[in-house]
Amino acid sequence: MTSPRPPSGRQRPLRYYSDSERIEGGSGSWDTLEWNKLDSQQTASGSSSTSFANLSCLLESERVIVEGYGVVLINTDEAGTLLVTNFRILFLSEGTRKVIPLGTIPLATIEKFNKMVLKVQSNNRQSDKNPPRRLLQVTGKDMRIIVYGFRPKTKQRRSVFDALLRCTKPERVWDLYTFACGLSKFGNANPKERLLNEYFRLLGKSSLRASMDMIEDGSFTLENELWRISDLNSNYNLCQTYPFAFMVPKSISDEELLQACSFRAKCRLPVITWCQPGSGAVIARSSQPLVGLMMNMRSNFDEKLVAAFCTQLGANKGERRKLYIADARPRKNALANGAMGGGSESSSNYFQSPIVFFGIDNIHAMRESYSRLRDYLDMHGATSSDGRSSFLRHTGWTWGGGNLSSMSASVSLLGDSGWLIHIQNVLAGAAWIAARVAVESASVLVHCSDGWDRTTQLVSLACLMLDPYYRTFAGFQALVEKDWLAFGHPFSDRVGMPNISGSGNFDLPRQSSSAGSYPSSPVRQSTQSAASQSASSSHAQNNYSPIFTQWVDSVSQLMRMYPCAFEFSPTFLVDFMDCLLSCRFGNFLCNSEKERQQCGITEACGCIWAYLTDLRSVATTSHVHCNPFYDPLKYDGPLLPPAASLAPTLWPQFHLRWACPEEAKAADIEVQCRAMRVKYSEMQKDKEATERRVDEISFAMESLSAELLRERRMSWSARESAKRATKEYRALTRAVQSLGCKINFTTSDIEDDPLETNNNNNNNNNTPRRRDRQGNNSDVSVSISLMSEENRAENQVGRVCEALCPLRTREGVCRWPEAGCAHLGSQFVGLKTNFDAFDRLSIQESYFKSE
Repeated sequence: MTSPRPPSGRQRPLRYYSDSERIEGGSGSWDTLEWNKLDSQQTASGSSSTSFANLSCLLESERVIVEGYGVVLINTDEAGTLLVTNFRILFLSEGTRKVIPLGTIPLATIEKFNKMVLKVQSNNRQSDKNPPRRLLQVTGKDMRIIVYGFRPKTKQRRSVFDALLRCTKPERVWDLYTFACGLSKFGNANPKERLLNEYFRLLGKSSLRASMDMIEDGSFTLENELWRISDLNSNYNLCQTYPFAFMVPKSISDEELLQACSFRAKCRLPVITWCQPGSGAVIARSSQPLVGLMMNMRSNFDEKLVAAFCTQLGANKGERRKLYIADARPRKNALANGAMGGGSESSSNYFQSPIVFFGIDNIHAMRESYSRLRDYLDMHGATSSDGRSSFLRHTGWTWGGGNLSSMSASVSLLGDSGWLIHIQNVLAGAAWIAARVAVESASVLVHCSDGWDRTTQLVSLACLMLDPYYRTFAGFQALVEKDWLAFGHPFSDRVGMPNISGSGNFDLPRQSSSAGSYPSSPVRQSTQSAASQSASSSHAQNNYSPIFTQWVDSVSQLMRMYPCAFEFSPTFLVDFMDCLLSCRFGNFLCNSEKERQQCGITEACGCIWAYLTDLRSVATTSHVHCNPFYDPLKYDGPLLPPAASLAPTLWPQFHLRWACPEEAKAADIEVQCRAMRVKYSEMQKDKEATERRVDEISFAMESLSAELLRERRMSWSARESAKRATKEYRALTRAVQSLGCKINFTTSDIEDDPLETNNNNNNNNNTPRRRDRQGNNSDVSVSISLMSEENRAENQVGRVCEALCPLRTREGVCRWPEAGCAHLGSQFVGLKTNFDAFDRLSIQESYFKSE
């Protein structure tokens, strides 16, 4: 019996490949694995506590539960060791124990997992000797499908499967890993304080800071001329899914709020989520009105509350502000909700306010669209879960089935998923709201059915477009905590986590297929109708839906259109989503602020914002989370994208990172820019170091110049002193010669004798001693002797002195003998000045009388 032919125009499922086609002798192939060696390793390793307890890749409080050896990651054909911990599946490469990112996935990120058996097709008749392969397919919420292959005739797959059954769906929220890890170093400040701080900013009172004392005594109910903060829901008695405090018009009393809340689904009455500081325009949110099937139910209190959003315009005191009511649902869905008591407003009851329907589908349509997109990427990616690339691997430059028609078919499958259309609808609705507020200074009331899914997407995205503060790290955190967490987006239900009442509504499909192929996804089915029906029935009992993922995708589209308007990068959004889906931190647990308070999340779990801030603190602005193109001065106003620009594309950093990793990296130009910034930073540091060195050298040169200047001054001073000494010497010589004497200088070189030096010092010998130019010590002796009679006669200076002396008479007799002058021809040796003679001097007039 011949084997069935593979479907034409579509990639062949795994069962149509033979053993040689399937794995071509790679290092991690089935044929080259040393199974006996792996078995001995498993036997020798014993329990997980002894073999993998000290792995460096394990997080705090993370412990290994089950081990699997010789497991093959089918996507990339790698062999390694699979570990199931209380937080994730770890896949380590064989030998090096290096973590393989594709095969490592947190347990909370797993959407579903299935056991499969693959029968190997063989060309010979001994196919019975080839045992079927045991596979485990894991589908993640982060756009990846992983397939692990286990060796036949072992219980490893069963052990891993049972561990996943226990750990992926805990019975209580307290059984999650984040509670076992605790606060660690990422403490979580009270989110109520941060919510009040954001309200204070919107009211124009940013100088005030909220505190727990303010929350406990109720002193946070501040107001401005238009709006006020109400504490009516401080005990969550008004609305269990609303925050403890919200902003309402100042003109509406608490009694009127109590009456108005009963007219809205889940008591989610219209409240203010953002107000424009200058104009007074607001964006308000609520749930659908309970108008009934005939749409004839009314509430005067609800109409008065909505009318209070229409404040008077600043320029024209008599003109009221225009109000738009935006219904996120398709019109037919809004009318259908009337049969269950809901519906939409009547324009005539709300000051003729226009009612606009955005046509955004519900959570079930988003879930199916997301699943189809994931299957499309898995089918046509480079690392498909069946181990084969859709093109450019074995068939040359051809697509899928080897012709251009298959290429067109693959492209059409992306459009059939509908994901990009849903993203475009969300972007268009948010841009419309932002334009009404920014251009017309109008107020907009937004709601859907319950007001916590599509409503949250629209109002938060519109706020991101209008307020530049929300495009910073701190503002993005404030936006998410205000519009998503405080106003009750049911994260436990939508992300698929257990809630406070026990196990969550999220149902992980767990099935075992004994046939020899994968359970085909909708895009891989030859008949799509059957797959669609089975998929719809499987998800009918749960509320899982990627609503928040869709919003973050929309934010990434805005970042693509305005790359310089955001402080954070797309990589930050990817890491943020990974942290959220992994449930490693407690910020996004439970369905409302009330439930998180009852669970004590703030006191028991770590904070995702503290973790991301800690990552950025290492490298500051050069970190991968920081946008290197951010220009806050250029984009300090609203972002109003025109309709023509709202054509979304796949988010490469998130959608393509598993299916097409190389293409995802190539699309990220920020990596290259950041590398250039790192080089520039290094060059800047080198420049600063060089400048410091230059400054040091300049300072040293200045010091040397100052020292040289001082030396020059000292040299000049020495030369001047030498000149003065020379002049004095000459004058002294003339004076001595005038006395009939002469001065004799004699020098004698001697060697230093310590004993002689000591004796000389003790005897206080004042004989002058100096060093010659060679550094030898020399004695200088001065002697004054009388000049001979012939020399004195020839001494012109002496004769001039005698002739000019006023105290000498014509006879050569001195009139002042007491002065002690040196007489010519006397026996004096040396000069003598008798100062006592000056004291006894008695000048007589006869001394100077003419004779």
